[in-house]
Amino acid sequence: MSSAMDFDSLRRAMADNYEQPEGPGRNARAEQLLVEAEKLDVPLAVVEALGHQLKVYNYSSEKGKMFVPFARLLRMWDEHPEDFDEFEIHSLHWVFKWMSAGMLDQPHVPLASIEKWLGEMERRYRLAGHSERAVRGAEFSVAAHLGDLERAERAYGAWLAADRDSMADCHACELHGQGWWRAVRGADREALELWAPVLDGEYTCAHEPHSVLASSLLPLLRLGRVEEARAHHLRGFRLVRAMESMRGAYADHVEFCALTGNEARALELLAERPAYFTDSGDPRSRLDFLSVVALTMDRLTALGHGGQPVPGPAGRTWTAAELASYARAEALALAARFDDRNGTPYIGERVRARMDRPPLVDRLPLGVRSAGPAGAGHHRTAPVSAGVSVPEAEAAEPGLEALLAEARRLSALRDPDAVTAWAEVGRAAEGHELEPRDRAEIADHAAMGRGPQGAALFQEAAELYARAGDPGEALAARARAAHVRALSGGSSEKALAAVAELREQVLALFEDGGTQAAQTASVLVSRARTLLHRVDELESAAVNGQPLTGGTGPDSEVDVMAAAEEAAVELLEFAEPYAGEDVALASRAAEAYAMLGELAARADDAEGAAGHLQRAVDGFVAAGLPWFAVEYDSRLAGIATHLGDPEAAERATRAALEHGGSHLEPAGHAQLHLRLAETLAATGRFGPAAEHALEAAHWADAADRAATFGAWARHHLGGYLLRLGRWAEAAEILESALPDLTAELHGEGSIVQTRWWLGDCLTELGEHREAAEHWLRAAGIARHWPEQRDHAMLANLAAEALASAGLTTEADQAYVRACGLWRELGDAGGLVRALRARAWSAAGREGGLGEARELMAEAVREGEAAAVLPPGAARPGEGDGGEAAVQAGDEDEGADGGRRMVAELGHTHRQFGDLVARSVPDAAEEGDRAVREAFEEALGHMNRAATVFASLGDALLGSRTGAELAAGRLETELGLREAAAARARTVLALCERLDGEAAVARRAEAEQLIALARETD
Repeated sequence: MSSAMDFDSLRRAMADNYEQPEGPGRNARAEQLLVEAEKLDVPLAVVEALGHQLKVYNYSSEKGKMFVPFARLLRMWDEHPEDFDEFEIHSLHWVFKWMSAGMLDQPHVPLASIEKWLGEMERRYRLAGHSERAVRGAEFSVAAHLGDLERAERAYGAWLAADRDSMADCHACELHGQGWWRAVRGADREALELWAPVLDGEYTCAHEPHSVLASSLLPLLRLGRVEEARAHHLRGFRLVRAMESMRGAYADHVEFCALTGNEARALELLAERPAYFTDSGDPRSRLDFLSVVALTMDRLTALGHGGQPVPGPAGRTWTAAELASYARAEALALAARFDDRNGTPYIGERVRARMDRPPLVDRLPLGVRSAGPAGAGHHRTAPVSAGVSVPEAEAAEPGLEALLAEARRLSALRDPDAVTAWAEVGRAAEGHELEPRDRAEIADHAAMGRGPQGAALFQEAAELYARAGDPGEALAARARAAHVRALSGGSSEKALAAVAELREQVLALFEDGGTQAAQTASVLVSRARTLLHRVDELESAAVNGQPLTGGTGPDSEVDVMAAAEEAAVELLEFAEPYAGEDVALASRAAEAYAMLGELAARADDAEGAAGHLQRAVDGFVAAGLPWFAVEYDSRLAGIATHLGDPEAAERATRAALEHGGSHLEPAGHAQLHLRLAETLAATGRFGPAAEHALEAAHWADAADRAATFGAWARHHLGGYLLRLGRWAEAAEILESALPDLTAELHGEGSIVQTRWWLGDCLTELGEHREAAEHWLRAAGIARHWPEQRDHAMLANLAAEALASAGLTTEADQAYVRACGLWRELGDAGGLVRALRARAWSAAGREGGLGEARELMAEAVREGEAAAVLPPGAARPGEGDGGEAAVQAGDEDEGADGGRRMVAELGHTHRQFGDLVARSVPDAAEEGDRAVREAFEEALGHMNRAATVFASLGDALLGSRTGAELAAGRLETELGLREAAAARARTVLALCERLDGEAAVARRAEAEQLIALARETD
């Protein structure tokens, strides 16, 4: 650091340092700046440097350091008050409140010292003429900390009753404290009512709504307002993530995750802040953090993840169970220090209650991806009770006979869990002698569980059924074997021949009474399924240019489709008469309708397909087998979407979710929820769409498809939240999706769109530099695309964001890139707008006014060249498209595009006039020739703008009146008072054709201009 730093340089350095991120680095810099201040031999410099040091300590994890600089400041004030200016006098009294809170947060500070300090604060505030409000607020904080509820309520009332003055905390901070107390007292609704103005953005400060969002999480959960709680978590965590001083609020977010089934997310949050485990400068917030760590680790241990590696204090590795014990012991020890100091058990009681708090919501999807312990937050596993021995647990398991009975019951119901039940029978039967029938059923269901690889087991089952004296079931098992051989790459020709022969055999056997209808239908359904598979093969071969011909069966897709339809009809006619008597046969009839629907869809008969599929769904549901309807509900939704019937698509998708119920796999849940989200979004219902996209992301994570389908669901969810204006939530979700999105799996377009949306969100949140980064990276992908409009738009957006971030050089480079792209695209409107933006950016740079004028002149030339209407197009003023229509993008060719470019030319002249007028220094002398020439030049541009806008009739009336008034103000500067008044009267007349607020505003401006013209007479 230079030894030649003067007072002004010191002030700039302190201002720069205060803008740096909270933490030890900023604190160390403040300490260095105090040393520099002491070299200046200027008492006020030392006062300001001490005040700066106080502020950075207070907003960091080293709050305990702030007592020393404050004591020095107070001594300087008592000895030499003349060394303090008005601002520093105010600041000194302001930080009295920080000292009070800071003492409470340090258990080594005796309670008697805190009470004495309250008295000193009250005395000094009274001497300075300040209200009691801040003093009573500090007293309330002390009483609430001690658990002295009577005194706290008394001080709370006195705090609110006292007048607000310059020493009172800002409205946002006061409301946070008031709402916190109401929540502590069990009045959650009242707390949220108090917090509403902060949550709605009416009152804000450097640390609000950050703290209120964190404090609101549990009250919202307790009231059942879980959607709001989720939104507050996503929005609030984004605010506190980078603020070192907000460990307490950070702990609230970890606690929220631990209590809502999001333990994996809680681990991620803990991993982001390793220093929070050990930072000791603020013991009170460390106590909050350790309490929540213990709660989280106990949750993981209860879920069976006690051995899971977790983030913890540096220097060793931790499991959840180990960290749970450590954090609990540390928290209780720290709480005991506070209670010893306070002489009450209040802090320890609250800490124990917090660590032992039960979950408030079993499952609350957050949308962001969490990579944590397997199953945490998704599948709950109940560990065996510690009081039950392994032999006792084994003795409690059902015997083989009971397992057989349960498996047969589930099979009779066609329950999806039947395959699992038979697998349990198979394991239990090892080492036991079973009847052939039992063994046949075990093999049969084992084959079903293996899918296309189960042919050999089906064949084994067939032999066992035959030995058991059930020829019909043997034929059905052989038919299933033939079908799965075809599915697993075997010859479909051979499979079709086999099932055709089996069909003849079973029908003859049924006719003779040698088997039942269920077994017969099983053979018929296998034949129909095999024919449908053959249709698939022929279609795929045709698409790949390798038609399949030859063999003994049908050799064309048409022939096979006809045979498949015949087989489905045969199955339907055979099974449907029994549908009311037998679940299995009802299922066969419903499947026959589904096959007919499939064939109709292949024949491009969408309406016929929908009819058959609906009957299939109705059949499965009527038979008590709704889980089999899910596939066909989903196909109905796809057909409805194809037919342009979103209401039917929504009904079918909702039905699929309902019918699947608990039998639906997580991947199925994810797909259906996302389909429903897309259907709802297509009709503009982005709120409900976001809810289902959120569910899709959750189920994708549960299915271990977070990086694939989950990323796609989060991409959609972020887009829906963006459309709802929920910028912070959308940004969190999109940032969570981005690392998983790949060009190979999701396409470059999805990556570009995600970054584009992120840029939009971050711009709304004021994070312009970050927005520019995403837009530039998206532009880097789009630059290789054949169509370059997206590339141009992204470069333009990045330039605007860079300019908003104050990075003028980088912004100009991006604008140059955008201008080149707009020129290549032949988009005159985009080019003109980019040139104007470059001009304003140049004008903001020292010595850049000349370049700005050149760029604005170029924009005028480009606008004039493009504003010429083509032959036969409507002349200026014709048409009734309205100002919004005329000012929209100029992509369309012909008259509309020409009219829009006329409007752009008008806006360019208007901005050129503004640019020239603003180039006149505020301190310029009246009558200066250069000043007059600048105003005359600006007036010329304003006149041309008004003329251009007038050529478009009433479509640009708002813009025209604005240009007329700007010209009138310039005329008053030039002493042309009558011209200015006449122009104002013209605007008043034009206002008769304007509506709403625009007309009111223009009238007021015109009347002010007339008054100004009179004053200068």
